[in-house]
Amino acid sequence: MAFTLWTLFEATLLCLNAVCVLHEERFLVKMGWSAQQNIQGFGEPPTIRSQLLNLVRSIRTVARFPLIFLNILTIVVKLVLG
Repeated sequence: MAFTLWTLFEATLLCLNAVCVLHEERFLVKMGWSAQQNIQGFGEPPTIRSQLLNLVRSIRTVARFPLIFLNILTIVVKLVLG
């Protein structure tokens, strides 16, 4: 199997799908990544954990509808081209 732009696109799409599927109350709390544990005071620098949790929330919010379209496009291309 060759490394092409299509395989890079599929790998990126799968990673974005994995981030969007994560559920905070079921999975992330068990891992210690809940929003209640990341409460910071005023003027304190954000921790890496809180920044990653914000990144997960941002990806989930912004990428929801484009991911639906990209998943449909990928499924159609795979069905047509094999």
